[in-house]
Amino acid sequence: MKLILASSSPRRAEVLRNAGFVFEVRPADVDETRLPHESAENYVRRVAQAKARAISEPARAAAERAIVIAADTTVVAEGQILAKPEDAADARRMLSLFNGKTHEVLTALCVINVPAAKEALHVEKTRVEFLKMSKEEIESYIQTGEPFDKAGAYGIQGIAGRFATRIEGCYFNVLGLPLSRLWTTLQSLGWKEDGRS
Repeated sequence: MKLILASSSPRRAEVLRNAGFVFEVRPADVDETRLPHESAENYVRRVAQAKARAISEPARAAAERAIVIAADTTVVAEGQILAKPEDAADARRMLSLFNGKTHEVLTALCVINVPAAKEALHVEKTRVEFLKMSKEEIESYIQTGEPFDKAGAYGIQGIAGRFATRIEGCYFNVLGLPLSRLWTTLQSLGWKEDGRS
C-alpha cells in the first residue's frame, strides 16, 4: 500500500525521505484561514484533517490502495497564534515575541487508510526556548529569507537553529511532521514497511 504526502512542504518531504519512507507527493489545496476565536489546537486539527480528506476522497473514488498523510503546524507565543509571516515587519514581530523566551509548536497529524476508511488525528506539542537575540541578529536573520515560508518565522533545522537553546518534545514536530507519532499511527492503521497491508 503506497503512502501519499498531502503537502507541498519540502521539510515534511525531507523528514519522510530521511526516515526511509517511499511516498508520492500530492499537495492538498484547502483554505487555511483561521476561523474567528478558533484555538490553535482546533485550527491545526481542522486544517490537517481537511488536507487529508481532500486527497483521500478522490483516491477512494479511484479505488487506490493508499494511506494519506497530512499535517498542519502553527506556533503559539505570548498567547498569539503565529502562521507564516506576511512580510519582514511581520517576521520581526514574531521573532520578537519569543526572543529570550519559550514558545510552543503545535502540529496536527491526520492519517487516513483509504481502502479501510480509517482515520487517525493527533496534535503533537513541542516547547522551544530561544536565547536572547540582539536586534542586529534578528535583522540579519530576516535578511537571509529563511523566515518567510515558515510558521513562526523561523526554521529550526536551518540558520535559526543557533538560537534554540532547549527543546521539550519531538524535534521533528518543529519541522512540521512528528515522526515517531507518524510511525505508530501508520502501524495502528495497518501499514507495513515492506508494502504489505
